[in-house]
Amino acid sequence: MTFSVFGYGSLVNRNTLPPHVSAEPVSLKGWRRAWRASSVAHAGGVCALSVVPGDDTIEGLLVTFDDDYRPVIDAREYRYDALAAEALGAGALIFRANAEADRFGDAGNPVHLSYVDVVIQGFLREFGEAGVERFMATTDGWHVPILDDRAAPRYPRAQQLTENERDLSDRMLRMVDATFMSTDEALP
Repeated sequence: MTFSVFGYGSLVNRNTLPPHVSAEPVSLKGWRRAWRASSVAHAGGVCALSVVPGDDTIEGLLVTFDDDYRPVIDAREYRYDALAAEALGAGALIFRANAEADRFGDAGNPVHLSYVDVVIQGFLREFGEAGVERFMATTDGWHVPILDDRAAPRYPRAQQLTENERDLSDRMLRMVDATFMSTDEALP
């Protein structure tokens, strides 16, 4: 048996997936992304992507896993509740920040740049530069501080970026007036 998950953040980057999964680009209407999954469980606090109801259509990957991989996904998405995404097929799931984690990040719960890089790399490879622009436009919370951990990534599934990917990530973040924190400013 299998289960499917709509990946709208790091799951869009195939390098973060196990090698033998099915993943297809899809879109889902009625949602926006937001930097609203905050938790102090890791490295002094961190903020990740979630979804909120909205009028937008967001792109992502529909990833189909074997049922025996469910504990791994549940551990990866520990701050989230699994909701039905029936528009993508019977049994499809979308993960949304749970009540405890559903708040915008802040200086104590920043977004890790290494995570943003993984997401942007995934969107670039799946949907091209225009897809990255759509990702940026359909994501709220760019006011949340971004911890510049690129030199020593804290995100467990960090990826190497090409120079062009790194430049694109930097350019996109400048376009949304992202604010950065150094690792010296962050909690341990």
